[in-house]
Amino acid sequence: MANLFERAAVLTDIHFGLKSNSTTHNEDCLGFVKWFIEKAKEQNCETCIMMGDWHNNRAAINIVTLNYSLTALELLGSAFDRVFFIPGNHDLYYRDKRDIQSAEWAKHIKNVHIMNDFHSEGDVQFIPWLVGDEAKKVKRMEGRYAFGHLELPHFFMNAMVQMPDTGEIQREDFRGLEQVYTGHFHKRQSHNNIIYTGNCFPHNYADAGDDDRGMTIIEWGHDPRFYSWHEQPRYRVYNLDQMLDDPQGLLKDKMHVRVNLNIDISYEEAKGHVHVRELDGVKIPFANPDLLWRMKSRSIRPKDQGDL
Repeated sequence: MANLFERAAVLTDIHFGLKSNSTTHNEDCLGFVKWFIEKAKEQNCETCIMMGDWHNNRAAINIVTLNYSLTALELLGSAFDRVFFIPGNHDLYYRDKRDIQSAEWAKHIKNVHIMNDFHSEGDVQFIPWLVGDEAKKVKRMEGRYAFGHLELPHFFMNAMVQMPDTGEIQREDFRGLEQVYTGHFHKRQSHNNIIYTGNCFPHNYADAGDDDRGMTIIEWGHDPRFYSWHEQPRYRVYNLDQMLDDPQGLLKDKMHVRVNLNIDISYEEAKGHVHVRELDGVKIPFANPDLLWRMKSRSIRPKDQGDL
């Protein structure tokens, strides 16, 4: 049996249309896809595997978002010999069945193959979003690799919360597969033979401080290699004293920052003593010397979570 691929470039959970069809987010998605293709070509990848949640809104697609989505899929179809597209739960109109999904039209794009059902080829298993009692099928699967959009217990849904065990499916059910790569949970993590690769780039403050996202390259028979997009948006949560102490060191391009007010100072007082300058395209707050003196003379309240 011939292997399905020599080198595969893998992405997942890009979520076109997130943040109320934000142009900034859609531009980031398209920018990521262009970088993804460039990196994949550098690594001689002939195959692309998309593991789900291409779109964010399962009920409808905004026309502007659809144009971004179409452009990106056409780029992927032109760049790779084969693109395997597994619809995720956000791509499905119904969460509990797969008969209607938002990217069915992509089958008309050259080289794009929609994996809307179980599919086995070249020692690789494609596992769709599981519905009904389909989890039972997983226990009988064998193969070198599997790709899917899986909701498995005990993995982290985000930085803090683990997926509870509903009893429907277990990590041990995949023991017949050497390596299982999956989307759905955005945090990169692994346990034994199961790998959540992490989504394309951080999306919100649930991803704060966790930049291990991007793309995965799998050369048949070798360990996966992970790459992060150098232009990805990043999220951080800082205390005000940290920000005023080292703004240039903490603030970077395309960084979203939430500031906790942990200093005994009012908003009005701070506002009058902080000015913003732009350095290398990044807006950075600078504190006047008298504010820094006041900060040092006042007690710090580390558990104050008020936002400035």
